[in-house]
Amino acid sequence: MTNKTSTRKPALSERLKSAAPHQWMWFGIWTLSTILFSIWAGNLWLLLFILLFFDIYITKFIPWSWWKKSENKAVRKTMEWVDAILFALIAVYFINTFFFQNYQIPTSSLEKSLLVGDFLAVSKVSYGPRAPITPLSFPLAQHTMPIIGGKSYIDKPQWKYRRLKGFGNVKRNDIVVFNFPAGDTVALNMQAVDYYLLSKYNANGSAGIRSDRRTYGEVVYRPVDRRENYVKRCIGLPGETIELRDDNVYIDGQLIPNPPLSQLTYMIHTDGTVISENVFQELGVSKDDYSMPNSYGQVAVKMQDLAGIDSVNISNLGLTKRDGNNGRIYFNIPLTDAMLAKLKEKPFVWEVVKETEAPGSSYYYPLNYDKDWTRADFGPLWIPKKGATVTFDTDAAFKAAAYERCIKNYEGNDFEYRDGTVYINGQPADSYTFKMDYYFMMGDNRHNSADSRVWGFVPEDHIVGQPMLIWLSLEKDKGWLNGKIRWRRLFRNANIK
Repeated sequence: MTNKTSTRKPALSERLKSAAPHQWMWFGIWTLSTILFSIWAGNLWLLLFILLFFDIYITKFIPWSWWKKSENKAVRKTMEWVDAILFALIAVYFINTFFFQNYQIPTSSLEKSLLVGDFLAVSKVSYGPRAPITPLSFPLAQHTMPIIGGKSYIDKPQWKYRRLKGFGNVKRNDIVVFNFPAGDTVALNMQAVDYYLLSKYNANGSAGIRSDRRTYGEVVYRPVDRRENYVKRCIGLPGETIELRDDNVYIDGQLIPNPPLSQLTYMIHTDGTVISENVFQELGVSKDDYSMPNSYGQVAVKMQDLAGIDSVNISNLGLTKRDGNNGRIYFNIPLTDAMLAKLKEKPFVWEVVKETEAPGSSYYYPLNYDKDWTRADFGPLWIPKKGATVTFDTDAAFKAAAYERCIKNYEGNDFEYRDGTVYINGQPADSYTFKMDYYFMMGDNRHNSADSRVWGFVPEDHIVGQPMLIWLSLEKDKGWLNGKIRWRRLFRNANIK
């Protein structure tokens, strides 16, 4: 008589009795974590994950670890890697979405507060993490897959904007990471350039960009949370009126002190002395700040010998020659107040003159309304606030230009201004009540920053988080054995005020 091995699966009661203490411990930890996260997220559907954890750790009706019992060594090894990678991707996605995110400073717009090459730990809980809008995405890839290219996310489903509870709200002078508002539309061959500014410079506008795919590439739309991450300082809050006068910020008519490490650009007039690289390094001026590519593609110092320049042109530059010597100028050099004072002490420096910008020489927000604003003299401009109403009974043309993007692009309405009348969703409108708060962001490098003065307000649904810590800082102009790592900046507070 042949003995047959029983294939009967253990009943639920048997599985409960056979569960080891450590299994119950891990089930308890995950259950408590799920309950707390469900309360935080305000979503009771998340409690269904408790059933999943109950089966994984206790009942094991589904063979989650079937591969561990495989007799094929290659299968076991492969699945070990697959299991580890999947767990890591899920953990990274969860942490990156709800708690912390890494961000590297790519441009000099916040110098000298934050430097190019600073790596930041960005807290999502400072202002409350934003629930995913495009939930099906590859972890750590903002919008493009690494190496292979292509979109790193699936357009559908798209969830409505919702923010979990955080420790506070955006305050004035906070350094904030946010999704680039004008990044909703992107020309793939020129992703670093604001599409709307690009359209303004193109003779045929956006139609000219879309028709020239060889130059600009495909024009694509990106959801809010897939737009490029930017970092700037919040200067204006919802409901306030901001104005710049001679590079000074006024909020509701009151002067707001500039951040202590903010900088402006200057012309340096010397007696003809060539300023050495060591002097620039001593001042804290980076190589990118005092040099630029010339017409031959070589790096050249921003310098001009004024010999042979007549007195009229010297005077037009705001400079003064001495004893028949025109001297030499360095132009577009960014300096903080402390750097400026230190530079003026140099015996070969005759004068340092702040650079100015002629009205109309650059485009400023709103791009589709002609005005004489500059980077130094801007506004006044009212910042929209949730629940506040703007009326179109006066200055309708300006208000239509200033708030069209908010009403149309960010709050999802049809908007049109024609013959002196505003039409919202096809109906004449004499007012509009905003659904979201908006913020005015600026860089500390005031003369070399594309910010809200160019592309407008940052809606609340674009806010990502607050930089908390500089965990690494690299100087790109130096080698690993010659000061590449800025050791003094490591583990410093990143939200410098």
